[in-house]
Amino acid sequence: HVQLVESGGGSVQAGGSLRLSCEVNGATSSRYTMAWFRQAPGKEREGVASIDNFGRTTYADSVKGRCTISRDNIKNTLYLQMNNLKPEDTAMYYCAAASKCQANLNRAWYAYWGQGTQVTVS
Repeated sequence: HVQLVESGGGSVQAGGSLRLSCEVNGATSSRYTMAWFRQAPGKEREGVASIDNFGRTTYADSVKGRCTISRDNIKNTLYLQMNNLKPEDTAMYYCAAASKCQANLNRAWYAYWGQGTQVTVS
């Protein structure tokens, strides 16, 4: 049973940085395409970044150049480094995993979800 546990959220000022982590329990993370999604109040959940089993990545246009997704398969952990944060980045950030090998930001692609970690930028 795959369990995803996010951490690293918090409150920062605009221009600041945060690194989110997602620990994968109950499975070998290297077998999964992983992704970060976010959902702001009153808005749809949207894809932020994804990385497949081979390390290929894709990003939403809104975060390109500011965010980097990476994975440590030995630690079974996914990361999202976010720099130059903006108020519009404020959202609950979710980690997701899919057993299919293709990095993409389609919410329906992912079967497993974490509980989320809050990011607030002021």
